Amino acid sequence: MADLLPGHGVPWVRKAREQALERFRALGFPTLRDEDWKYTSVALIEKRHFAPTAGTPEAAPEEVLAAHRFPDLDADVLVFVGGRFAPQLSRLGRLPEGAMVCSLAELLERGAEPLVPYFGSEAPAGPFAAMNTAFASDGAFVHLRRGVKLPRPLHLLFIATGGERAAHLRHLVLAEEGAEAVVIEHYVGVAGAVAFTNTLTQISVGPGAAVEHVKLQQEDGKTVHMAGIHAEQRRDSRFVSHSMALGAQLARNDITVTLNAEGCEATLNGLYLVGGRQHVDHHTRIDHAKPHGTSREYYRGVLDGAARGVFNGRVVVHPGAQKTDAEQTNNNLVLSRDAEVDTKPQLEIYADDVKCAHGATVGQLDADMLFYLRSRGLGEVAARNLLTYAFANDVINRIGLKPLRIRLEEFVIGRLPEGESIRELV
Repeated sequence: MADLLPGHGVPWVRKAREQALERFRALGFPTLRDEDWKYTSVALIEKRHFAPTAGTPEAAPEEVLAAHRFPDLDADVLVFVGGRFAPQLSRLGRLPEGAMVCSLAELLERGAEPLVPYFGSEAPAGPFAAMNTAFASDGAFVHLRRGVKLPRPLHLLFIATGGERAAHLRHLVLAEEGAEAVVIEHYVGVAGAVAFTNTLTQISVGPGAAVEHVKLQQEDGKTVHMAGIHAEQRRDSRFVSHSMALGAQLARNDITVTLNAEGCEATLNGLYLVGGRQHVDHHTRIDHAKPHGTSREYYRGVLDGAARGVFNGRVVVHPGAQKTDAEQTNNNLVLSRDAEVDTKPQLEIYADDVKCAHGATVGQLDADMLFYLRSRGLGEVAARNLLTYAFANDVINRIGLKPLRIRLEEFVIGRLPEGESIRELV
């Protein structure tokens, strides 16, 4: 299989893959005895035999493509099917001078120098990150030179086709000083697809640069999705992460941000909306490594059926990181007796002149609010739906792209029982 992976003929790429495979063998799959995995079993991955990604992109049903494009959004689109770039399905307009957007596999084949500091460096290290380096088949590469701004959002669409295949996808976003970009990382699947998606995204935000990253996970309910998003910021930069976990049977997102210079601003915004026996896990870590950094974290979960949600948010204020301003909240709405939430907000503060706060809630719909809405003429189902929609929409409204917000609002309404009953009210 190794000779089918991009870059196999490039010595440094081959060595990075071999070393990563050794790291994975040494680490093994995490178990419930590991503190960071105590609520999330990956036995589902170990029990199944997921075949490697095919050497060429598979066919994607037209209805899947049509359903997951954003027709009202003026965006450049790169489509990946079954873990491989599909140029015939993609649409990339004219880019400004100093901007490069392409398939990662293409650069690996050439042994491109910009990849050297990143490919083979999994920060933080872990078994799925090591597995990603060892078997990465493709992904997106975005490089913006100093002062370059992407004129349109970049929509990266990844389609899982099933057949018990594994897709290991690697993405790299490099925004140099003053650069700006909006990147949508969107995962979907063919109905009934049984697949394993393992993705790793590395983002470097240079001095004064701004990157807004949207992770939209809508894969089929039989898919396993493991993901890492790791960002590093330089002086006076801005980074915004939106993580929308709406699909898959088992999903895990590890999101880390390092504010590695003064004046950095970071916002982590997330929503998980799950039902049935879905399991979704978010582990976040924000490192304030230097003074005068600001971070905000807003995560909300809506759980129904026998679903389970896990949130572990950790904020670390390092020694010397004075004047840090950090806030973190995790709110969860449980709609059934069998749904379960495990939430663990954490603050570690090693500086004495800071402003930090955190909190978490788990609860049901407010009985007084339900009574109020029903007294105004709404039926019980419509009243419950309206409150649930408003709870989720608090997170959705933080996304800057209106067409994407509208699409997510429609998705939430579609997931509610008799959701049409509130469409005219919102």
